[in-house]
Amino acid sequence: MSNQDTMNRWFVVVGAVLIQLCLGAIYAWSVFTKKITLAIADGGLYGFSATQAAWVFSAGLATFAVVMVLAGRLQAKVGPRPIAVAGGIVLGIGYMLGGFLGRSFAAQLLCIGVIGGAGIGLAYVVPIAVGVKWFPDKKGMITGLAVAGFGFGATLWVKLAGSWFGGLLNTTHIFGLPGVQSVFFIYGVVFLVFVLLGSIVMVNPPAGYKPKGWNPPEATGSGKATGAVDLTSSEMLKTPQYYMLLLMFIGSGLAGLMVIYCIRLFGIDALQASGAAKAAAAGTIAGTAMAWYAILNGLGRIVWGTVSDKIGRKFSLFLMCLFQGIIMLLFFKLGATPLGLIIGACLIGFNFGGNFALFPAATADFFGNKNVGTNYGWVFLAYGVAGIAGPQVAGHFKDAAQGGDVSAWITPFIIAGISCLIAAGLALMLKTPKRS
Repeated sequence: MSNQDTMNRWFVVVGAVLIQLCLGAIYAWSVFTKKITLAIADGGLYGFSATQAAWVFSAGLATFAVVMVLAGRLQAKVGPRPIAVAGGIVLGIGYMLGGFLGRSFAAQLLCIGVIGGAGIGLAYVVPIAVGVKWFPDKKGMITGLAVAGFGFGATLWVKLAGSWFGGLLNTTHIFGLPGVQSVFFIYGVVFLVFVLLGSIVMVNPPAGYKPKGWNPPEATGSGKATGAVDLTSSEMLKTPQYYMLLLMFIGSGLAGLMVIYCIRLFGIDALQASGAAKAAAAGTIAGTAMAWYAILNGLGRIVWGTVSDKIGRKFSLFLMCLFQGIIMLLFFKLGATPLGLIIGACLIGFNFGGNFALFPAATADFFGNKNVGTNYGWVFLAYGVAGIAGPQVAGHFKDAAQGGDVSAWITPFIIAGISCLIAAGLALMLKTPKRS
């Protein structure tokens, strides 16, 4: 059937963006790191180390990735809407509990990292799986649009917490809670409501649906991945293409997640060390860079996804990883000036955003549209690995630095840059999988 007797498929995009705006809160973690790592002797309330702060972030990313495998299987069995609803409830509860209980590292690790991350993992795959089925003719563009809210959401939550209307971190004390915990609670309520609203349109198209004027491509044996051959997850896991995509995603994702975690800490260190700004001004500039990172992260998802529909997923993956590797190798120098820090953040965010349009679209191309919700969960495990590796590498070198030496940031950026270049090389080796 074509699009008769169905809802307007663009409603799915609206619902997807609304859901992803909330899920993107995990990328706003840097706005909290300065307050939670302020030593108690200096007036801080939490006194976490940089490594502990990184672990909360890493736990969220890893839980997100692992739960997404389960969510992909569940949404295929019970339908996408119930899984999206469950994700909104779990995410909201995690952040609300983080508000009430988050005075200690263990509580933040559990509530924000594990419970919040599980909520994100449940809801995240739904807009992608639903979107690809409604838009088989525009897989790159739709996956970019479906997850663009994730990147843009980080900007929204960063600015609301840090500066808009005086900054919720500075102005709110819900139930007498300190600023960080008060923001957690407010965000939890908002996430719960918004994800439930977006879930209303998370439904699969009718069986046999295809957009007007579009016909499914056939497997021609030309070697081009088109999604014409559907592989189950067990079949996909036997192909070398799966492991190549997994390693590429780890390499490329590591760089972006490292910068999300440390951009505020690195920006302040680099600007002060170069004499470009004093502490207060450096913090403001780093916050601006963080916000622009998030904006370009969202934009990169749309642009890279749309471009890949034109030039192909393989070449797009190569270019994205190559550009990211180059900019990561230059980022330490760029970060020494306000303009360089902001430009570097924009470029890294733009390329990092491309991961979330290109890898789900590539999963559909190589392993089929039918099982993309389940299969992409397995590919997305790479994000969990990168979510632990990137922040932990940066946190380790930061904590090990003597006297806050800014040169501590050089090594993690080199590691990330080389990882991206390796991913670019792997992209050139990708070939269409064959059934075993």
